[in-house]
Amino acid sequence: MSMRNIQVVLGVAFGVLLFLFLDYSLPTRDTVRVVNTYNKMTDLGWNRVFYAGRGAVETADGRRDVRYIDTLRPSGRPRVYRNEDTGLIWPPYFKYDSSDLHAIAGDMRSSADAPRWVSVTSYGWRSDLITIFPNAISIRPVAGPDDRPANWLAMVILGVMGALLLMFWRWWNRFSTRRIAPAVERAEARADQARGRFRRWLGR
Repeated sequence: MSMRNIQVVLGVAFGVLLFLFLDYSLPTRDTVRVVNTYNKMTDLGWNRVFYAGRGAVETADGRRDVRYIDTLRPSGRPRVYRNEDTGLIWPPYFKYDSSDLHAIAGDMRSSADAPRWVSVTSYGWRSDLITIFPNAISIRPVAGPDDRPANWLAMVILGVMGALLLMFWRWWNRFSTRRIAPAVERAEARADQARGRFRRWLGR
């Protein structure tokens, strides 16, 4: 495999991992209507990596009392959030107010006849297959279902990440040109010499 192909493979793999990392960690904002708030004993298995880490109380059999916030989008599609503290773990939102947030969400509940629209900031994925939910970070009232507040935090993080990625990519290109490419060329030259000697030996 040539040096160019190695760079392409490494670049694609890094790009996919970076996309998944950012897609999970970056905050998103959804305009929704809160319809219910509750606690539920949740069975956790290998999917516990998508839930809060330290500080969460679990039973001996691995069940956890998790707060949930049920919401509906303007289209009527459901959007369910968990409400757990993040503490100092990743991602670093330093959330310690899940109890307060649950009280705010409960106060924001409304019906279809008298809707109260809110913007929920959260991070994470929703999957019915592996039973994971985005974690709500904050709730703010908005004027109506068409109100879409700008996600400034995500924009700032992406800008900083883009600048760091550009710096890393320039450093990697210089490093690969000076160190990796010559090493690969020397290895290929030695391999060619070895194949040549082997062919000459077979031709005797």
